Amino acid sequence: MACRITQLLIDCADPQRLGDFWCEVLGYVELGWEDGALEIGPPDTGFGGPRPTLMFLPNPEPKRTKLRLHFDLNPTDRDQHTELDRLLAAGARPIDIGQGPDVSWHVLADPEGNEFCLLRRRVEAVGSPSST
Repeated sequence: MACRITQLLIDCADPQRLGDFWCEVLGYVELGWEDGALEIGPPDTGFGGPRPTLMFLPNPEPKRTKLRLHFDLNPTDRDQHTELDRLLAAGARPIDIGQGPDVSWHVLADPEGNEFCLLRRRVEAVGSPSST
């Protein structure tokens, strides 16, 4: 392997608000601030571990169009419906990007309108006993 994704950067109006949302969704923690940007990541490894960290960069420009890159999430310890309820309670909202009524996933937006999908299939959490 030549490279590995270690960090994803996301422009946003409110790094703290978006960081708090994604910490709740992913089970991440705040790792620190640098030049107005907030980095969050896995509590056990932080930057450079098997899961990438997220860096929220302040940007006053509003999101205007559908993202060209988005996250696909899978539940790790519950079914899709229960996880959907948890994500909605955390601040996600359902959106329609033309996916149609018969898809097996849910298209959602984070508090700043960034699209992501909740897929049906359950996967093991990274670092669980059977994944190491």
